[in-house]
Amino acid sequence: MSMDDQNFRTYVEENLDALSTHPDREALIHQGRRVTAGEFRDLVHRMARALLAQGIGRGRTVTLLCGNLPETLAARYAANLVGARVNHLYNKLSADAQAAIVRDVETQALIVDPRLAERAAEVTKLAPVPAVLVLGPAKTGTDLLELAAQQSAEPLASLARPEDICTLRHTGGTTGHPKGICTTFEQARSFSGLLPEEPDGERRQLVVTTLAHAAGHLADNTLRSGGAVVLHDDFDPAEALATIAGERITDLFLLPPLLYQLMDHPDAAHTDTSSLRMLTYGGCQSSPARIADAVRRFGPVLFQVYGQNEAGGIALLNQDDHDLERPERLRSAGKVIESVEVAIRDESGRDLPPGEHGEVCVRSEMIMQGYWKQPELTAEVLRDGWLHTGDIGFLDDEGYLTIVDRIKDMIVVVGGHVYTTELEDLINTHPQILQSAVFGVRDSDRMEQVYAVAVPVPGSDVDADGLRAMVRERRGAMYEPADIRFVDALPLTDAGKPDKKQLRQLAEQSLAGSGEGRG
Repeated sequence: MSMDDQNFRTYVEENLDALSTHPDREALIHQGRRVTAGEFRDLVHRMARALLAQGIGRGRTVTLLCGNLPETLAARYAANLVGARVNHLYNKLSADAQAAIVRDVETQALIVDPRLAERAAEVTKLAPVPAVLVLGPAKTGTDLLELAAQQSAEPLASLARPEDICTLRHTGGTTGHPKGICTTFEQARSFSGLLPEEPDGERRQLVVTTLAHAAGHLADNTLRSGGAVVLHDDFDPAEALATIAGERITDLFLLPPLLYQLMDHPDAAHTDTSSLRMLTYGGCQSSPARIADAVRRFGPVLFQVYGQNEAGGIALLNQDDHDLERPERLRSAGKVIESVEVAIRDESGRDLPPGEHGEVCVRSEMIMQGYWKQPELTAEVLRDGWLHTGDIGFLDDEGYLTIVDRIKDMIVVVGGHVYTTELEDLINTHPQILQSAVFGVRDSDRMEQVYAVAVPVPGSDVDADGLRAMVRERRGAMYEPADIRFVDALPLTDAGKPDKKQLRQLAEQSLAGSGEGRG
């Protein structure tokens, strides 16, 4: 082991050090249960020793099938402390998709939330694993908390080395071979400095999205800063608003569709949200019109993060940039992070000047090591140290980055390209529309047609013909949707993004069943 390896401190060790500073402080809250920093720190060390006793250590894979429990965070910390790589499944994937991932990453131990024990049985029937460890008593599997209680809480030195894989995050997985994104322990430390330092005062973060996504990183930051994390099992706007007021929440992360639900809820108008200091959003495209509404509702606390699991953080749009006097800023993803290089390139790899649309390519220390055991796929997106993100965007003269679409979501129509986010932005400016999703559907001649699904303001009289007329007048016939359907709410993925795959499938089924036409 080199001297650098000996001096290396993982994110887990740094967080455990911070928890040890004030062990009596409140660290985690879940359904009225309050866990102190010292209790959580001790649980991590006990769990780590229990994992070692089960033969799970450096270079092994631990997969989590867990909801937002304090013990879920402890299990991730414990597995990483012993040098294991961690894969955290999205709970709302199908059992087949989860089993494919469990099998793909060569899972040594599946750690299970007792509430998901039945699903764990389905998954392990399809993809057997050497050990099933449950965060409490259950009919199947071994109680990891009972094993941990028999172990010492004495500090355990990390077994991980900087170059070891810390996390495996999957993109896709619902069809075909899942893609496991490999991030090292050294890279995991760099995520901690992504967000700016906040003003003095205790940070209190509300988690309403899965810990398997960005909320998990933000929870790490909060615990390291000496703050407290309040865990909700899922997103409910009324419950979130009540918790913001009752727990004096300072920090909250939401994907844009959830942010819209929060500010549109009737309770938002009379809930005290003055404690909020940083309402972070990201994970999918946002609507400038709706973000402006959020600034009016919650004040100058919005903060956008643009990044990818493959690339880490790329750009930030801070609170000051959410200026209602400069609405064009709300369309951008913010300024490129200082430690990140971004180039906009055409299909031939040529760098494009400011203002021109091309693929966003990124180079930084946060870029993934590659896709787990898929060298050919890795070589497609990682070329000469640059990650090809698959996003289409442009840089302006001031260094602000704007994302206009995913390459795979861009709709190729007669006469040119339709950028789905630009059309969504336009539809969302209609005073009777809350949210929209635009996607392409192929007709019987295999030509792509523009389809849209919109969420109207309750009680509104907006109709598809009126929306199409607005689009035709403002953007031209090329952008006019062939079909617009209205729904009470958009379907969302487990991470909270609009599920365009499901919307596209429903549209294709409707098209096949009723013949082509305009809605």
